Amino acid sequence: MPSYRAPVEDTLFLLNDVLAIHRYDNLPGFAEASPDVVEAVLGEGGKLTAEVFAPLNLSGDQEGCTRRGDGSVATPKGFKAAYDAYAAGGWMGLSVPEEFGGQGLPHVLNTAMQEFISGANLALGMYPGLTQGAIAALLVHGSEAQKATYLPKMVEGAWTGTMNLTEPHCGTDLGLLKTKAVPNGDGSYSLTGTKIFISAGEHDLSENIVHLVIARIEGAPSGTKGISLFVVPKFLVNEDGSLGDRNPVSCGSLEHKMGIHGNATCVMNYDGAKGWLVGQENRGLAAMFVMMNEARLAVGVQGLGQSEAAYQNAVAYARERLQGRALTGAKAPDKAADPIIVHPDVRRTLMQIRAFNEAARALILWTALNSDIAHRSPDAGQRQAADDMLGLMTPVVKGVLTDRGFANAVEAQQMFGGHGYVEEWGMSQFVRDARIAMIYEGANGIQAMDLIGRKLPKDGGRAMMAFLTEVQTFIKDHGEDEAMKPFTAPLQPALDDLQAAVMWLMQNAFSKPDNAGAAATDLMHLLGQVVLGYMWGKIARAALARKAEGADVERMDAKLVLGRFFMERMLPETSLRLARIKAGAETTMALPAEAF
Repeated sequence: MPSYRAPVEDTLFLLNDVLAIHRYDNLPGFAEASPDVVEAVLGEGGKLTAEVFAPLNLSGDQEGCTRRGDGSVATPKGFKAAYDAYAAGGWMGLSVPEEFGGQGLPHVLNTAMQEFISGANLALGMYPGLTQGAIAALLVHGSEAQKATYLPKMVEGAWTGTMNLTEPHCGTDLGLLKTKAVPNGDGSYSLTGTKIFISAGEHDLSENIVHLVIARIEGAPSGTKGISLFVVPKFLVNEDGSLGDRNPVSCGSLEHKMGIHGNATCVMNYDGAKGWLVGQENRGLAAMFVMMNEARLAVGVQGLGQSEAAYQNAVAYARERLQGRALTGAKAPDKAADPIIVHPDVRRTLMQIRAFNEAARALILWTALNSDIAHRSPDAGQRQAADDMLGLMTPVVKGVLTDRGFANAVEAQQMFGGHGYVEEWGMSQFVRDARIAMIYEGANGIQAMDLIGRKLPKDGGRAMMAFLTEVQTFIKDHGEDEAMKPFTAPLQPALDDLQAAVMWLMQNAFSKPDNAGAAATDLMHLLGQVVLGYMWGKIARAALARKAEGADVERMDAKLVLGRFFMERMLPETSLRLARIKAGAETTMALPAEAF
């Protein structure tokens, strides 16, 4: 049976030494996040995920969810008790303002906890994860009455949340949606339509489910300009806050999926369900994008979580599985064969996964810290700079981390040989579960197009220019340090490749837009490699400082070796990506559609 242990120690190192979050004690919530508090929070979170969530991962996958005859849905055995433990611990409101029952701590701590949950039990973790996204959307766009009605119960965990976008005939192109909203004359609307692929749409974990639904008000403009957002509860809420009548919204069926079997992915039918407008009429996408961007970052965290869980189990197996002898002579002469971890190709695989995981963890925490700064800093310039970086990194976190997370799950499965293909070992579940992260919340090709079409040119390229300058400054500041040269020297040509790619696109994409489309995925991964390389530079600097203090020398030496491995064997991929970008779109677009 697979196991999972939350990477608490590595996360604390990143927060305290690499990102030095104590520098932001002037921001709301950060002063309360003292090192002792952070260690206690993450320690308890690690214990909950390892001891309560992880043991249900394999059984939840095998049992799955069940739709009953009355349309209600039963989650796998043990999920309800685990969810209740999560809610009782106050985890739902970790970074939510105290006025709504939250703890007001930095979002970066919640992001760390999201990784632990995603690694321990992705399907179960999606129920509270979606609720936190709905909370974020209501915090920004909900009316004061809506916040008072829904947020305390959602933060408490008594009620959960969803988002309803996709319909049978439209996925990413939401302008095609058909769900309609008709005013009732009392401030509410009657919603009719069908939504598909709705994660956590119906379940038995909470007493109410608060659906955020996009629909078109009768008479609204066609396309995305006519989309509005509504809050539609499963049970209507009385004026005193108690639950009233059942709203006519129901789960028509459960999707039969490749993975995340423990999460109820529903076809939702709205048959004149009562809902209330969130934000402005015909401005629903702007409101929903708060939740969508939150979800995209969370999905990137899921990619890392699955990569980490798969890695941990692959390492455990490689230490125990005996097969062959080391090329340099027997390492376990008292045994019939050596453990496979002695073989260079096995180590290459494990090193690639771990080197990615540690840099990706730094990236998600750095991005979450920028989100905290963007939302909490009193300085307008600081907020703008952080928001720019957050926007630039969102498609990278979602696209690159989920692409690599899936690939790493496959590589980890490979370590088991034939045993990896057998369900009882649990490795196939990591592969199946990781696969969805590349698809939902905007398929990764869409993320790449968002990067190249929106994020890159936004504000005259201000965010990309700021990132290039930040990395160049880091190289300049540490390039003369001999101990840092294994990290700064390889980072420079990678940064040059990124600059060259951006310049080529500026010169060749405006007159031929297909050049941008053909280059999008490669640009996303090129930027991702540079960002991960930059993270390794920051990690190395902190590790060297710890070593100089005589602290955790063995652990810091391991990080420095991992960082050098990334710089030597993984970062050079940027030159391949640049060559593909410069090839343009001619051959990509040359064949007529019927020739495929």
